[in-house]
This record gives sequence, C-alpha cells and structure tokens, in this order.
Amino acid sequence: MTTDHLTIAVIGAGGKMGMRISNNLQRTDHAVRYAETSPAGRDRVTDAGREVVDSAVAVKDAQVIVLAVPDLALGPVTEQLVPLAEPGAIVLTLDPAAAYAGLLTTRDDVIMGVAHPCHPSVFLERTSKEEWADTFGGIAAPQDAVAAIESDDPAKQAILETVIRAIYAPVIDVHWVTVKQLAQLEPTLVETVACMIGRLLNEALEEAVHTMGVPEPAARAMLLGHTQVALANGLRGDNPFSDACLIAMDYGQETIIKEDWKKIFRDDELDKNLARMLHLESIRR
Repeated sequence: MTTDHLTIAVIGAGGKMGMRISNNLQRTDHAVRYAETSPAGRDRVTDAGREVVDSAVAVKDAQVIVLAVPDLALGPVTEQLVPLAEPGAIVLTLDPAAAYAGLLTTRDDVIMGVAHPCHPSVFLERTSKEEWADTFGGIAAPQDAVAAIESDDPAKQAILETVIRAIYAPVIDVHWVTVKQLAQLEPTLVETVACMIGRLLNEALEEAVHTMGVPEPAARAMLLGHTQVALANGLRGDNPFSDACLIAMDYGQETIIKEDWKKIFRDDELDKNLARMLHLESIRR
C-alpha cells in the first residue's frame, strides 16, 4: 500500500490548528479536502487559495479524516462524521483528552488515532532565523510528535505516520504510545506541570518588577538566562547546581510545591483534570 498519494479530509480547516496543518498539507502531493463551518474560518481558507467543501463531501472516500476542531466539539463532530466515513478510514484527532474520556463516536470498521506535536525542543540546534522564530513548530523548526492508533495493522500505522509527518512538518521522530499514555503526557506532564511552571515564571517576573521594583530589563535578562541553565542542568545534567543553589531550590520546593503533588499522575486525578478541561459535568447533564 502506497502512502505517497492519500486522500485526506481536514475538518475545521479554518481554525488555528486547521490553518497550520492545511498550510503544510498544501505543500504535499496528497489530495486534500478542506471543510469549515464558521464564516470567518471559511474566509481564511479561501483567502489561502483553498476550496471549502461540505464536511460530508470532505470525508467521502477519505483515507484519513483529520479533526482540527476544539476538544468540546469533537463529540458532536464525530457523531456526525464517523457514520459517513469509509470502512478502514482513519479518524485522527490532535489531542488525546476527548478520546481518553470516551467522548468520541466510534465504529468497529473505522480506526481512531491521536497525534500531538511535541513542539521544538528548548535544546534544538537551530541554524536559521526562521527556526529561531518558530517556537511552536510546524513551520521551520524540527519537532517530534507523539501518537496513538487503535489498530495493530502496520499499513494503517504507516499511513497515519505519513500524515503526522506532513501536518507537523518538519518532524524528527514519531513516538508511538497508547491513548492513555498520551493523555498522561498531555495534559498532565506538559500542561499541568510544564505550562503551569511557565506561567509561574512570568508571575515571578512580574512580582520582581512591580512589587520589588527591580528594573524590568534586568529581571528579564536574569530570569531568561537562568531558566536555560535550570533546564539544562535539571533535565540534562550539563553542570551541577551549586551547594547554595541546592539549598535555595529546597526552600522553593518546600514553600511552593505541595508534598503530594505527584498524585497528578494517578488515574483518578487524570480523570478529574480532564473532566474540568472538557466541562464533562455540563455535557452530561
């Protein structure tokens, strides 16, 4: 089975991620159909030189259906489109939350997959201004992707990997995990922990500037440089932290972090987190 010329449907092609992945797919030899319901989104698709078609037309005979829609819309969208998919088609979501929470409409003869970009690593060796400017990925800076597929068929996995490499290009590696493992990575590892720490760093910067009166350029320069050192030393062991720094780190962890924080990796805490993210209480009423 060739993966060079696939028929791919992009649902939500005019949204933020829809436009990103459509821009990349337009540069391939695949036959791509773009569907979008919002007027503003349709305008963005047509302004980019792409034709907008109805969702039912887009999924007809499509080998891969990419759902570039918000998590809260995935339930209704799959309820509408999965029954229209061809047997053997792959339905790809870009985030594991709804899939892990069981909100998606499925069919025995339709394969469900999830793929999420890792975004360019802070340790990526960048060689151009375009790569430095591409902090999100999908334009110039190479990134990895993590994916799950509910099929043991190597041919289906090969098709999905081809699409993943296209929509998130340039891609270094595609790492295969289970849907549950992907949910443990996103949101728990990267949103609950890493993104939260990013916001905390910004709050600390504002506190140093606005409360303590430190000049903003000095505080920002100190924080950004030390953030790189902290990540390099903490995640790669590039250099040892000084004894005084280790004492300050212990004080910070004792003061800021709860002792039982690692509970966020438990299944029940993941379920609780996803329920908040997906507004499951309001959906199930």
